[in-house]
Amino acid sequence: MKYYPALILFVFLASCGNENKETSKQYFDIKGYFSKEVKKLQKQNPVISKTVLQNGQSEARSIMLDNWEAELELFSASDINKPAWKNSYQVINTGNIKEYISKDKQLKTRKISIESYRGTIKHITILNASQNMLYSSEEQLDYYPDSLYSIKKRQTVRIMGTNSYSIFARFKN
Repeated sequence: MKYYPALILFVFLASCGNENKETSKQYFDIKGYFSKEVKKLQKQNPVISKTVLQNGQSEARSIMLDNWEAELELFSASDINKPAWKNSYQVINTGNIKEYISKDKQLKTRKISIESYRGTIKHITILNASQNMLYSSEEQLDYYPDSLYSIKKRQTVRIMGTNSYSIFARFKN
């Protein structure tokens, strides 16, 4: 009988923990998805054909990357599963595409679009934007698992002007 209050407390704490886990992953887990991709790519160690274009100058080469976590950091950083953003995104399902669209223009990640087929992700597009009086930035991130990824970024700093770059990387088979 003296263990009864401890049992009630344990059940209460366990149920609170499960509820927090469910609400913290309200939207697609971008961070978790790209963490798995990083582990997979570190293990596979694929050769990629990578082209970098910055302000009209381009460079292309075939390489093997040592740090996939750094390479895909912009994708992982677009995680929208913050408790404060619980109701900040509208979720739209259209056929094989699920979109998360920001209701608040102050949030950096404005849109995530995930195309899947039979439970397998085929394409992820992420649109990020931020601005203030001195700075504006726009990013479009595209990821096709085991195929290619691209990053297009445009930054405008009031005093320094506009800087744009893009990265296009194709996995070689």
